[in-house]
Amino acid sequence: MGNVYTTIRKQLDSLIANAEKTIALTEGRLTMTDKEKFRGFKQKLIDDNEKYYGKEIRKKYGDDTVNRSNEKLKNIKLEEYEEVTRLANEVTAILAEAFDTGDPASDIAQKAADLHKQWLAHFWSEYSKEAHASLAQMYVDDERFKAYYDEKQPETAEFHSDAIHIYTGYKK
Repeated sequence: MGNVYTTIRKQLDSLIANAEKTIALTEGRLTMTDKEKFRGFKQKLIDDNEKYYGKEIRKKYGDDTVNRSNEKLKNIKLEEYEEVTRLANEVTAILAEAFDTGDPASDIAQKAADLHKQWLAHFWSEYSKEAHASLAQMYVDDERFKAYYDEKQPETAEFHSDAIHIYTGYKK
């Protein structure tokens, strides 16, 4: 239990320090470096993820797994974040092309699944095909993910999930 409190305390201390710097910045008393801005941006990503999904993902994957993932994101460098963004955009573009084939087993759909795996590697402390397949199933079962993937093209979440299940070798 101590680890959870220590982690939460560190997060709160970081948020308070960042808020104080932001106030000083807006009042013209301080200039925030790009590195400090990026650190604050990463912390906001973590905080938002905790706010919207924290209880759910901690229940499903455990505190240790979520804390390691948060720590990995906290330590990401700008260049790696740019690579993550590039990969996310590429997954989206390739997935749209793959969807047009109608075949989640097609080479292009499998390329989208592989790119998705590469993207996950930047956030997960360790990769497993089973966890990847489980996440893919969540893309269909959880209305928030389904709405995100189906926003531009209905049924994309199902197609993406099918492609990942084929990629990982795990049946639905």
